[in-house]
Amino acid sequence: MARPWVTIDAAATSDGRLELRRRGERDFLITLDGLVLMNSVANRSEIVLGQRGCSHLRNRPAARVLVGGLGMGCTLRAVLDTLPADAEVVVAELNPVVLAWCCGPLAGLTGGAATDPRVSIEIVDVAERVHAAANDEHDRFAAIIFDLYRGPHFRTDRQNDPLYGSRAIARVRQALTPDGVFAVWGENHDEGFARRLEAGGFAVTTERPGRGGLRHVVFIARRRH
Repeated sequence: MARPWVTIDAAATSDGRLELRRRGERDFLITLDGLVLMNSVANRSEIVLGQRGCSHLRNRPAARVLVGGLGMGCTLRAVLDTLPADAEVVVAELNPVVLAWCCGPLAGLTGGAATDPRVSIEIVDVAERVHAAANDEHDRFAAIIFDLYRGPHFRTDRQNDPLYGSRAIARVRQALTPDGVFAVWGENHDEGFARRLEAGGFAVTTERPGRGGLRHVVFIARRRH
């Protein structure tokens, strides 16, 4: 008989009750009002997102990367494993409890990615962090990676969505270095988002990592000169 899931911590958020559940030693879930957001044994797309988003920086000295969303730290771990030792990674995470989980019960999953010396974690909306970088030429990033539990979808406001609308895409482009990459996780492919990226000055490719079952989408948008 399978072990039951046990809630080991929870916090109220503006979106609902966020819970960390555990079964055994390394089997974790993060849920929001009962909806599973993340599963520690089903993270292939998050790993590919981190790898593809930073692959152009493997030999780049002092590269700066912005990761939107900490989650279980799987994307961050993939980013760190791809980058050189002198890189700087800024993580924008809305919920302090998620940081506490990644430094506590989830730390073993990622080899302590959240406490890596290359990492600084800011409790801030990633849209606000991108806006700040777009307005400061000394705060540009060579890659911006969005691993958020809500990706782009067909109901996204095409112009005004703070993350995936055309105005947000323009701010991301301004926040990137000239050869920067914008990498985004999505639950499903969204052709409208891909078109907005193209119209916003990016060359876009997409990938569905893994085989069989539900395969999420990774958008890789390379800034055109």
